[in-house]
This record gives sequence, C-alpha cells and structure tokens, in this order.
Amino acid sequence: MRILTTQTCQVALVPNADADVIVIGSGIGGLVAGALLARYGKRVIICESHTIPGGAAHSFSRRGFHFDSGPSFYCGLNDPNSLNPLRQVLKVLGETVPAIAYDPLGHYHFPEVTLPIYGSLDRYRAALATLTPQGAAELKRLEQRFLKLYEALGEIPPLALRADFGLVSILFSQYFPAMVKLLFQLPAIRRSVADLMTDIQDPWLRRLVDLECFLLSGLKADGTVAPEVAFMFGERSRSVIDYPLGGSGAIVQALVRGLERYGGTLQLGTHVQQILVNAGKVSGVQLRNGETLHAPIVISNASIWDTYTQLLKPADLPSTFRQTALETPAVDSFMHLHLGIRADGLQELTGHHVVVHNTEIDITVPGNTCMMSIPSVWDATLAPPGHHTIHAYTLEPYEGWIRDATYECRKHDRAQSLFRALERVIPDVRSRVVLELIGTPLTHAHYLRRYQGTYGAAIAAGQGMFPSCHTPISGLYRVGDSTMPGIGVPAVAASGILCANTLVHPQQTRELVHILMGDA
Repeated sequence: MRILTTQTCQVALVPNADADVIVIGSGIGGLVAGALLARYGKRVIICESHTIPGGAAHSFSRRGFHFDSGPSFYCGLNDPNSLNPLRQVLKVLGETVPAIAYDPLGHYHFPEVTLPIYGSLDRYRAALATLTPQGAAELKRLEQRFLKLYEALGEIPPLALRADFGLVSILFSQYFPAMVKLLFQLPAIRRSVADLMTDIQDPWLRRLVDLECFLLSGLKADGTVAPEVAFMFGERSRSVIDYPLGGSGAIVQALVRGLERYGGTLQLGTHVQQILVNAGKVSGVQLRNGETLHAPIVISNASIWDTYTQLLKPADLPSTFRQTALETPAVDSFMHLHLGIRADGLQELTGHHVVVHNTEIDITVPGNTCMMSIPSVWDATLAPPGHHTIHAYTLEPYEGWIRDATYECRKHDRAQSLFRALERVIPDVRSRVVLELIGTPLTHAHYLRRYQGTYGAAIAAGQGMFPSCHTPISGLYRVGDSTMPGIGVPAVAASGILCANTLVHPQQTRELVHILMGDA
C-alpha cells in the first residue's frame, strides 16, 4: 500500500497501486503533465485509446505523405529566450526538436488584397502601411500595449506556474519584482483584446486584429483575452517563428521520449472506460477490456464534456457543478482537407495561408475563413520527391452530421470552400491532387474521441473563468484545451505544467525552474 502526500492535496489510500498517476489521453496537455510528473519522480502511466499518440496534435501518414492532424504554427521551439511553455518543458526533459525558421509567417488573402504577415513588427507595419498608413500608425500604439503586458508576464517562467496556493510562495520568494510590475498590468490581464482597442479607428486594422484573434482562440477580439494576443505579438517579434522538422509528430515523440526517460509509460490502444470513484475520491480507472488500473491520482486529458459524461457517472459529481460544467460553450469542429499534390512549377510557394472568402459576412461563419499549411515547403521529407503535403481546414458545426447515404456527397460539398481557398494560392490545385482525404466533425469525434469533434471551450473574455485543473473529486484533475484560454499548443502545454506542479511540493518546482534558467 502506497500513500502519496503533497503539500496541496489529500490523496486516498490505494491498495497495490499500479502507478502514482494515471493520465487519460496523450494530447499535448496529457503528455506534458505526465512527462513532468515522471521528471518529478512519480510513477506515471498514460493511457491512450488511439494507436497513435498526440491527440489533436498527432501526425499520420498515407502513401508517403506525412500530415499534421491539427496544429501547424509554432514559435520559439529552439529559442532559449522564448516563453513558449512547450519549449521550457522540452528543455527540462532533456529533449529538443529540430526546427526551421521562416518569415513571413504567412499570407492573409482577403477578396481585394493579399497581405504578408511578418514576425518582425517593423515589416508587419510596413506591409499594412501599403493598405492604410493610419492603420500602421495605430498598430504601433497597439503593439506597445501588448508588448508591455508580454514583458510583465514574461518575467515569470511558465514552468514556475501552479494552480494552488503554493504559487504564492514561489512568486513572492523568487519573482517579487516581477509581481510588482505585473500589478500594473492587472487591468489588461482581465480584459478582452477589444477593450484595449477602444481608440483604434482604422477598419482595416480592426479587421486584421479580429482575424488574428480568431486564429488564436476561435473568437474575435471582443471574446479573446488580452494575454493571448500579448503572447502572440511577443513571441512572433521577440522569438523565432519555426516549424518542427518531422511535423507536429516530432513534438509528440519528443514528449514521449521525455516521459519514458524518467520511467513513465505510454500505453497505446488502451481505452479508459470509466474513472473509478469511491466516497468522493479517485481510486483508478477501468479499461474497456475489463482491466482495472489503480492510482490515487487520475488526470483527464479528455474534454470537459467527455470527462463528465463518458468517464464519470452522474452521481460522482455534485449535480449543480456537473450541470454548469456541461453548459460550457464549445468551439465548433472543423472540416479538414489533407492533400498530396504534384509540386512541379511551385518553387515560390510559401507555407502558411489564410483565405477570407467574403468580407460582407462574419469571419466566424463556417467555410468563410480557411486556414492552410503546406509544411513540405520547409521539410521536404514530409512528401515524396516532387510533391507537397497540404493541410487545409475551416470551422464546421457538428449538428446535422450523420453517417447516412448522403454522407460522402455532403463531405465533398462542404470541402469545396477549402478547395476554393487553395485555388487563391495554387490556381490549378485540383489537377495536381494525387491523394485526397476529407475529415468532418464526425471524423474528429471518432478518432480524437472529442465531444462533437470540438477543439476546446469557447468562453469569451468577461463571460466566465476557465476551470483550470481542479475538479470536486479528490485526486481527479484535468488538463487540455477546456481548462485554459486558447485552443493552441502553448495553452494546452501550460495546462499540463499547472497540473503537474500543483501535485508536487513548491520546492521541487523551484529546482526544476533553476535547471531551466541555468543555461536558458
């Protein structure tokens, strides 16, 4: 019999525990939490239902083409000055991910104009000035506001954060000057991006910021919290925009190596059927095959809706809490298009593109804003010689999708907005296709085991707080995109950090941060 004790949580006795911690799901949040806890000396088992790790960030291959299933944009993977939480985790795990830097970070294609978007703020403003000198001047003022917030936040390493009162001792013992500076930014931290733009008049700039926010959070400026855009401006301009060689799967494999280096275990094809709760305390999990794994701590990397409806019994949670949690708004799912195309004559092709089809309708309308990544521009090994790999996606609601006789026709019909978007970049793209894969919300709900195929919670700024890692059940914690603002990799990596640190003594966190800062 083992007894786990920390400064911050009471943990039940679990006879013959198989692990100190069981993590459900190997998304970035689950891998970060599991790998860090293994680094802290805990016995960790990560149970992944799929045969491929990575959750929404996993990679897959077809006929020599290697595809990212989800995220495709990264910053600071190999920059020691980056505040990217993922980079800090990889550092203390002893892992690196080779990456190639590039700029511009992409092109935004509006019906009337195409605008290159640079990490360099001077070049960003210069490009905008060709459309609107007033907008460029206002952008400079806006940048300064967000960069002040970024600099204040940046004096506290993300690796030092935790979701309990242990954070207070860390902040006041090691980061007191940073805390004082941060106090002056508290009003901005709590506000939306739109709240910091009340004096911005230029319609082009407002449109551009709305689009940037939408790409970050799935919400426009009035729903996106200011720190998200502060982090975006800061990392893009102060760090390096880079793409991991090998795609998002290379990041996943680096986290898995870090987990296993410190004794953690990843079990693929291991579907958790239920979280076991006795007298309000976690005791382990039951697998679909009937096996039971015992542990005093369980971390769910499943979404808030899947955790509270699929993995727990209704009686396990206070009814009011459960009802409120399940009412959390969700970001729509996506249509995804994965293509393998012939690359002849495309020597000048760039890697990231966003197409807005119609500026008369809202950018959040499904099919109107399409995102495209062509990662083989940077890493030729992702496609067979003479070919490119393409990943394009756009919002798509889950409602109305069923696998019936019309499914295949509807799938191809809803993918047409993505093909039209690609034609803005590669006019003859349809004739170049040698491999075509179309994913719908049903695809994501099935393979990612995600509620309605969503990519996270859509809690608008000022409309509620994200729930962090805690739950009402002793020993049960949560990580992932329904615990932190933002639907990107930095946010879910940060969720894993917060959870892992909360489960160990603050001194252990201090020691890990010291390792990070020693040669950062």
